[in-house]
Amino acid sequence: MTQIGRLSSRTWERLLKECGVDAFNGAQGRILYVLWEQEMQTITDIAKQTSLAKTTLTSMLDRMEGLGLVERVPDKNNRRQTFVTITDKAKQYKEKYDKLSDDMNGIFYKGFTDAEIADLDSYLRRILENFESEGI
Repeated sequence: MTQIGRLSSRTWERLLKECGVDAFNGAQGRILYVLWEQEMQTITDIAKQTSLAKTTLTSMLDRMEGLGLVERVPDKNNRRQTFVTITDKAKQYKEKYDKLSDDMNGIFYKGFTDAEIADLDSYLRRILENFESEGI
């Protein structure tokens, strides 16, 4: 699993570079992906969906905010709560990101039948649920 993760990350970074996307790295792309799906989210929600620790996520959001990709918006009803949203600049990358994601899936599932893909996805989802049930 570790080796697959490392090779997958390297491949993803290469694809981003080849496509001319240099505004963010792969981990930052995961953050943007969840914000493209729902533009206004709390840091806790983003952390859960990306599996990034809140401390790591906070520093990444600081960098992304400096690059003009995200903005923090205080909750008007709760001063302790802050939302994160994407900027127009970040929205411009969605189409390229979606294509790269499709390319990556093509590499990942090369040679697999649809049934094998469904089985693998099911097994991985079960493993994830096992970890989540442990409070991780």
